[in-house]
Amino acid sequence: MPSHRAPTPPLGLLAQLELPDPDSYDELRAADGSLRPAWQHFLRWLPPGESPADFDRRLELIGQQIRVDGVTHNVYDGEGGAARPWSLELLPLLIEPADWAVIERGITQRARLLDTMMADVYGPQTLLAESLLPPALLYRHPGYLRPLHGVRPPGGLHLHIAAFDLARSADGTWWVISQRTQGPSGLGYVLHNRLIISRLFPEAFREMRVQHIASSYRRLLDTVESQAREVAGGTPRVVLLTSGPYNETYFEHAYLARYLGVPLVEGSDLTVRADRLYLRTVAGLEPVHGVLRRLDDDFCDPLELRPDSTLGVPGLLQAVRAGNVVVANALGSGFLESPAIQGFLPAISRRLLGEELAMPSLPSWWCGEAAAFDAVRPDLAECVIRPAFPAPGQPRATLPGEARVAEWIERIESDPDAWMAQGRLLLARTPLWRDGAPKAGAAMLRVYAIADTQRRWHLLPGGMTRVATRSPLSVSMQHGGSSLDTWVVTDGPVDTFSMLPQRLRVDDIATRRRPVSSRTAENLFWLGRYTERTEQAVRLARALLNMIDADSDPPPQVLDALCALAIYNGLAAPGTPSATRAPQLFERSVLAALASGARKRNLASIARHIASLEYAASALRDRLSPEQANLLRHMGEEFNAQFAPHGTQVPTVAQAMPALDRLTVQLAAVTGTQTDRMTRDHGWRLLTVGRLIERLTGIAHTMRTLLDHDALRSAAGIDLVLELFDSTITFRSRYQRHEDLLALVDLLVLDDANPRAFAGTLRRLRTELGKLPGTAAALASLRERLPAEGAGIALDDLRDLDDDAVQAQVSALAERLLQAGLRLSDDVGQRYFAHAEGGDRLQRV
Repeated sequence: MPSHRAPTPPLGLLAQLELPDPDSYDELRAADGSLRPAWQHFLRWLPPGESPADFDRRLELIGQQIRVDGVTHNVYDGEGGAARPWSLELLPLLIEPADWAVIERGITQRARLLDTMMADVYGPQTLLAESLLPPALLYRHPGYLRPLHGVRPPGGLHLHIAAFDLARSADGTWWVISQRTQGPSGLGYVLHNRLIISRLFPEAFREMRVQHIASSYRRLLDTVESQAREVAGGTPRVVLLTSGPYNETYFEHAYLARYLGVPLVEGSDLTVRADRLYLRTVAGLEPVHGVLRRLDDDFCDPLELRPDSTLGVPGLLQAVRAGNVVVANALGSGFLESPAIQGFLPAISRRLLGEELAMPSLPSWWCGEAAAFDAVRPDLAECVIRPAFPAPGQPRATLPGEARVAEWIERIESDPDAWMAQGRLLLARTPLWRDGAPKAGAAMLRVYAIADTQRRWHLLPGGMTRVATRSPLSVSMQHGGSSLDTWVVTDGPVDTFSMLPQRLRVDDIATRRRPVSSRTAENLFWLGRYTERTEQAVRLARALLNMIDADSDPPPQVLDALCALAIYNGLAAPGTPSATRAPQLFERSVLAALASGARKRNLASIARHIASLEYAASALRDRLSPEQANLLRHMGEEFNAQFAPHGTQVPTVAQAMPALDRLTVQLAAVTGTQTDRMTRDHGWRLLTVGRLIERLTGIAHTMRTLLDHDALRSAAGIDLVLELFDSTITFRSRYQRHEDLLALVDLLVLDDANPRAFAGTLRRLRTELGKLPGTAAALASLRERLPAEGAGIALDDLRDLDDDAVQAQVSALAERLLQAGLRLSDDVGQRYFAHAEGGDRLQRV
C-alpha cells in the first residue's frame, strides 16, 4: 500500500526557477505556470522538509560515487585526450506514459525501417531503381561498403540496436534530430546513471512506477547470441569490440562488457583464420561467433576498409561474407547516419513498410537535389548546414547567419551533393540543480531501439538525456554537456526483470569462464612488473635520502653503490657525480628527478612507473575492481600533488619523504589487492610471473652492484641491503648481533621461505610458470631458464670459502639470474602475447 503524505507545495525547491520561455517547451511547467503531473508526483514523494542543503548533499553523493566507480569521459583537444569524470545531474528527465507511447511507436517504426533499408541497399536495391534514394547519398557515402553487397547476415538481421536523438518543439511535439547505427554509444552510461539516481530518490522511483531497463540489455545479448548460435552450431562465444582506452567512451565499453558478462576485446585480440574469427588467448585461439562492436565501420578491417587503422581485425569482412560471424550492428550501416537521408524517409517508409512515418524528422533539404536547394536558399540563414558525408576536419553543424550566407551558397554550389540544410529547433528546457539553486538546461534525449530474436523492435524504457546550459540549440558531452537519468513513468506493471538469467545448464558453465586474451594477459603481466618496479624504486629512494641526510657519513663504497643503483633506476640524472664527491649535488639531483617526474612524467622516474601502472589498469577496467583502479589513480594523484606546490623549485628531503612514506603504504595496499582480491586464473598467474621476474632482476642487479662495490663489509652496507631486500626484522631476529656475510647470503640468497630472497623468488616463479597453459615440454623450456632448485648454489658450496670467494660466487650467481630473468621475460612475451613459436595453435573449432 502506498504511504500517505501531505502534498509538497506546488513548486517547493524548484520555485526559484524562472518562468517558462514561450519559444521552447518547459519540462517542469505548463504554459500557465502550473507544475506538470509527473513533477507533482516527484516532489510529493520527497522526504518531508527536504531543503536546498539536502539537494546539495545528494549532488555531492553523485560526485563521490562517480569518483569511486571511476566513471570517465575522454575529452579531446589540440594536445590529445584527457579523461574527466562523467557529468551527471541530480534531477531526472520525467516522461509521462502518453509521451512515451508516442516515442515508442515512432522509434520502433524507424528502427524497423532502417533495418529494411539496409536489407534493400545490400540486396535488390529497389530504392535506387525506383529513385526513392539518390545514388549519390549511397555510393558517395564512405559508410556504404561495396564489398558487402549481396551479403545477408546470419539470421537476416542487419541492425540489432539503433539510437535516435530526439527533441521537443515548443508545442510538445517530439522530433527526430539524428540517428546512430554503427556502434551507438551511451548504453553503459544509461545503466550507471540509473543505478545512482534511483538510489538517491528511492521512494519517488518506486511510487511513480518508473519502468526498469534491465530487460533491454538482456534482449540485446539474447538476440546476438541467438543468431551467433546458428554460426556456432552450439553455445556461442560473444565479445564486445572496443577501440581501446583512448576512446572517449571507453568506460562504458568496459562497464557494459562486465554487465553483459562478455569479454572486452580490442582488434589486436582477434584474428581471422580460414574465414573464421578467433580470440587470441594465453591458451591458444578460441573461436568467436558474435561481436558487439563499439567501433565504426571504416576502422574494423584494415585489409579492405582503412589501411591506416590499427584498431580493427584484418580479414573481418571475409569472415562476415562467409557467414561465420555475427557482427552487431552489421558492417555497412554508416550511410544511414547521414542527415541528408531524413528528407527521403517518408516516401521510403510508404514503399518499404506501407506506412506513414509516425514521428517527424526536422525539415531537411539535400542540396544535391536542385529543387530542394532552390527552395531552402532564401531561408538558409535560419537553417543548420550539415555535411551529407563525414569528412575529417569538417564541422558536424554550422549556423551560417546572414553575414555568411553568400559564402555558404558559393561553397554549396561548388559541390551540392556534399551538403544539406536542416531546420532549427529550440531545445526544451528541463530543471537542473546547481550551486544550491534550480537552473534550466536545454535537453536532448537519446533513446535506444533493440531487436528481439523474432526481429521485432522494442524501446529501452529510458535513455540518455544530455543537457547544455551554453546553447539552447545543441548539446555535446565534449563541450561541457552533462547527462540526466531518464525516468519513463508507467500506468501499468513495472518490469521487474533482472540481468540474472535462468538457471544455467551444465554445458553453459564452461562458456561462463571467460578466456584470458593475450592483450589482457600482457597488461596484467606489466601491471605486476610495474608494481614491483615502483616498490623497489621507492625503497631505494627512501634509503638514499636517509643515508645522504644522516648525521654520520657512510663508507664511500656503500654510498657509491647506492648512487650507482639510483642512476640505473632513473632516480638521478646520468652523469651526476657520486654523493661521495658532491653529496648535496647528488641529493638535489634525486629530489629534482622526483619533482620533475611528478610534473612531467618524462623520466624513468617513480612518477613514470606510477603512470605506467595507471595505464595498464585503464586497459583492464573490465577485470579490476573499482577499488583497485581507484587506489592506483589516487596514488598517482596524491604523489604528484605533493610536489605541485613547489612549482619549478626543488623540494627538500623533509618535503619529499612524506610523499615516499605515503606511497609505500599505498603500494602495500596495491600488492594486497593483487594478491588477495583477484581470481587465480591464467591472467593472475601472468601478473604474478611478471612481478616475480621484475623482483628477480631487481634484487639480482642490486646484489651484484653492492658486491661489485664491496659495500657489504660494513654495518652501514648490511643495513642498506637488508632495507632494500625488506628483510631487516627477520635478519635481526634470526642472527641477533651477527653481521657476517654468510648470514646475509643465507637469508637473502638461499632462504626459500624469504619472499625477497633469490631462492624464495625462484621457488614461487617456478611454481607459477608450471601452472601456465601449455604442453609439459613448453613449460619445461620456460623453467629451464632458471636453476632447477634453490637459488642455483647451496650452503655447502660455500663451505670453507673466505668472504672474497663468497662474494665472487654470489656476484656471479646474481649476474646469471639477472640475464635469466631478462630472457625469461622475452620467452613469456613471445609465447603468450605475440604467439610466436607455435603459440597461435587452435584450441577448439
